[in-house]
Amino acid sequence: MSKKVYFLSDAHLGAKTHRDSLEAERKLCRWLDHVKQDAESIYLMGDIFDYWYEYKYVVPKGFTRLLGKIAEVTDSGVEVHFFIGNHDIWLTDYLSKECGMILNFEPLVVDIKGKKFFLAHGDGLGDDSRTFHFIRKIFHNKFLRKCFSAIHPRWTIPLAHAWSSDSRKKGGVIDYLGEDNEYLIRFSKEKLEEINDIDYFVYGHRHILLNLSIAEHSCVVILGDWINLFSYAEFDGENLMLKRWEQ
Repeated sequence: MSKKVYFLSDAHLGAKTHRDSLEAERKLCRWLDHVKQDAESIYLMGDIFDYWYEYKYVVPKGFTRLLGKIAEVTDSGVEVHFFIGNHDIWLTDYLSKECGMILNFEPLVVDIKGKKFFLAHGDGLGDDSRTFHFIRKIFHNKFLRKCFSAIHPRWTIPLAHAWSSDSRKKGGVIDYLGEDNEYLIRFSKEKLEEINDIDYFVYGHRHILLNLSIAEHSCVVILGDWINLFSYAEFDGENLMLKRWEQ
């Protein structure tokens, strides 16, 4: 059997935007059961959780089905990579030690089956919004993270979910803006001038499905989400295809 590589992003488990977050988690576990049969590796490209924060001795409540399933997949010998998004930034070593995942805190350029991939969640890449970059600096600041850790989770977790819910109501998912206006496409074209042999740029973050050729040999792929689209990408060594999960 020819091994494949899978990519999935933006499940936002725990978010109020899910009709049923627990069912979305169960559905994701069923997808993992399906793809592990022929998977060489699986890339979870960020915002798998709507909020995730690791204290020294505490992790968020819930998600036991998914974490157990990922541990089962990695125990079977399948590599599972986890990229931080803008909702699950605050990792230490729990997911790597307990679930066996390979954690990625920065964009990754990697050779997969002879093709060069640029992989990232996508937040902050090419986006020139000053407000976004200011908030992003706050979220990534180590000193402020220590201060946040000193507050009891009974207050921080509801606060984080309220922030996420409010920001989604205000912004929501923006439809495809066109090749000239999508900042991830603009970023990819600039990066291609720097590294001219990238075959695929793969992102999450935007919650849209896109497979766009930006050069003779290079494509930008945006993975959609696991809220409304239940989408993912499959690479068989020749082609990278966007699919929607139908059981």
